[in-house]
Amino acid sequence: MLRFGLNVSILLREYPFLERFDQAARLGFDTIEFWWPHGEDLGVLTRRIRDAGLQVALFNFDAGDLAAGERGLINDPARLAQFRAHVPAALELAAQLGCPRLNALAGKWRTDIPQAQQLAQLREQYAWLAAQAQSVGVAVQLEPLNTWDNGPCVFTTSRETLAFIDAVGAPNLQLQYDVYHMQRMEGNISATVRALAHRIGHIQIADAPGRNQPGTGELRFGHILAAIAASGYSGVIGVEYNPLGSSVASLEWLPTAQRRGPVAPETLGL
Repeated sequence: MLRFGLNVSILLREYPFLERFDQAARLGFDTIEFWWPHGEDLGVLTRRIRDAGLQVALFNFDAGDLAAGERGLINDPARLAQFRAHVPAALELAAQLGCPRLNALAGKWRTDIPQAQQLAQLREQYAWLAAQAQSVGVAVQLEPLNTWDNGPCVFTTSRETLAFIDAVGAPNLQLQYDVYHMQRMEGNISATVRALAHRIGHIQIADAPGRNQPGTGELRFGHILAAIAASGYSGVIGVEYNPLGSSVASLEWLPTAQRRGPVAPETLGL
């Protein structure tokens, strides 16, 4: 069975951010996810989410200015203190929302520091971050990103990300598996999900190569979602794509009655 959550940072951009929670609920969703809400009053945000009756499956730690091309602060020595100072606020927000998972993007390779040294520093930082999160019962997600859209990111495949997670050795550090990014980088989505389901903390979906809604690209989502359902993965599937057309119209692939789980994949008609 499947359960979906709407990413209200990339979808529903037709509405001011704090209005997207009510809109997600009106569209039939009971679960959401979002990127770090720069500039928003976190108390107001928490009240709006609670008033809408929504659960939060995941949100991102501050990853910098995504629109400007930043993809995480942890691998930037000049921004690391900023990131560490941000962590308590993020964990407090997770506690207030009952959010079990936070995504911590690593960032991009630097050209002024040997890669082996960067990886050693990243292991230290993720071990620290995982320990902070463990103290409040939160799992940290590490998401590999594709290089086509994002440039020279440190983590770009599922296997190398898992090797790094194993090297850190923190029980609450998990793989975040984005179907779109991994189709661009490695393919073989269904087999990978079946093999790695026990290591995956969170899944996100978009079609490829355009990162739009299911049914607009090359991926066979009926097959992929059936593989996820059969794999033993029991978490939320984040709906995270750039909509072709309006956000509301782009959700036609997911009938309103099936926007809150559990959902059998064969009922979606994909």
